[in-house]
Formats: sequence, structure tokens, C-alpha cells
Amino acid sequence: MSVPIVRDLAALRELTRGWQRNGEVIGVVPTMGALHDGHLSLVAAAKQRADRVIVTIFVNPKQFNNPEDLENYPRTEEDDARKLARFEVDAILAPEGDTMYPPGFSTNVSVAGLTDVLCGAHRPGHFDGVATVVTKLFRQTAADLAFFGEKDFQQLQVVRRLSRDLDLGVEVVGCPTIREIDGLAMSSRNLLLSDRARVKAPRLHEVMEEIKEGLIAGRAMSELVPPALAALERADFLKVDYLELRSCDTLSLLETPTEPARLLAAAYLAGVRLIDNIDVPAQG
Repeated sequence: MSVPIVRDLAALRELTRGWQRNGEVIGVVPTMGALHDGHLSLVAAAKQRADRVIVTIFVNPKQFNNPEDLENYPRTEEDDARKLARFEVDAILAPEGDTMYPPGFSTNVSVAGLTDVLCGAHRPGHFDGVATVVTKLFRQTAADLAFFGEKDFQQLQVVRRLSRDLDLGVEVVGCPTIREIDGLAMSSRNLLLSDRARVKAPRLHEVMEEIKEGLIAGRAMSELVPPALAALERADFLKVDYLELRSCDTLSLLETPTEPARLLAAAYLAGVRLIDNIDVPAQG
């Protein structure tokens, strides 16, 4: 079975209006392509909860603050379509750039507070780009449900707040991070790692698990982070944007897990920026 690839918004509306007339629930899985098992787990979750499933593939230029990063981002639409065929999704929305951002486009969607820290602090404008494109995709697909991975935890929280604040009527469903057998969080960016770097990449997750064990044992982040950074440097992670404990709900900075928390990290290995996060239960 092949999946119809829709590039024209009028054709997409014709599909979605028919589904809505029939009272069918529409689920959307927004992606930038280069699909891996993490993405496909979102598709499987969508198939369980929605009558109709749309997967979007659009490498969104507005969420890249580095032109070289945008240029190098993997684009594998044909392979992606083959992977999606076995899930029998109802459509792939793969719009052209001018369709999403026509000449004269001047609207920007911004979510304050949640976007000022972590990746937002190191990638100016990134989450404005995410919020803008997600708002458009929700409207274009007439989604009732939207599925996002917890691997991009800050993005998940931003999209949840966006949907709530703008009354978009879309339930944002978070799905667990899918990992390689060695613990590395699955990501399209992993394709950019050299063989040598790929061997070292799981050290990020290992160090984070060590910090989590320390937190559960009653130690504080100020004690745990310096040796963790040293361990990452020995593994050739030469730049760490952040390694922080944050509140799950507000993303406020924590020294110890006094409430449900996430340990979040972003680090560069051989020029590739890797992100990860793990849940840390409240202690005491």
C-alpha cells in the first residue's frame, strides 16, 4: 500500500472535511522527516487513538538559527514514505516552502516563559519557529490529536501551552523516548555522526543516569554536575549547552527534585548537537 503524499492545502482540506463530516477523529504526527523508530512509535500511538492519521514532513527553516544546520538536515522523503506505508496512514503532508511561508508572510507565534531557557537560550528564535509551524499544521490538518515525543521535552511543553493558550482544541499527546539498544536517544541527527562518534554518543545518557542515581540518593546538582561534565569531556563532548534539572510543569530550575522533574542535556559530539532528557521522580 502506498501513502498519498499531499502538497496542496486545498486537496488536504477536501480530505479532512470528508473525515470531519463522518465524525472521524484526526490525528497528526508532525515531523521533519528522516524517520526512525522514534517517529514510527508516534505513528503507532496515533493509529491506536485516531480514525485518520496524517504524518507531516516539512524541514521548517524558521526553527533553524544556523543555515549550515538547515542545509545538512537529512531529507529522505521516499524512504520515509516506504516506512509509513506499513502503518497504513491516511496521508503524508509534505508542503513546499512557499506553501507554508508564502511571499509576504509576516506572522510569528511566540510562547513566553517556557522558551527562554534550555534550547531556547542557546538557539534564539528556535521555538518561535516551532510554535509558528505547529500552529499552521494544526489548522491545516484539522487535527483533534497531535503526537510528540518526550525526547524533545521542552518542545512538548511549548506545544501543550500553545494549544491551550490559543484554544486550538488539539489534545497534545506525549509519547516515551525511544532509544537504541545502547541507550542513545533516537534522533534524525544521529545519521550525521561518524562511526567513531556514534560509539561514544551513548555516554551522554549514561552520565545522565548516574546523575539521576545521585539525586535519588539525596545529592544535589551542584555536587553532581562538575564530575559529569568532566566525564563528558573525556568522551569528546567538547561543548555542553546545558545539563540541568528542571520542573516538569514550569521548566523552572531545580537543585534537587522537590517536585516531579526532568534532567535535560544538550551537548556537541563531533559537531553534532545531541539532546536528551530523563524523568526524575520527586524525592522526600
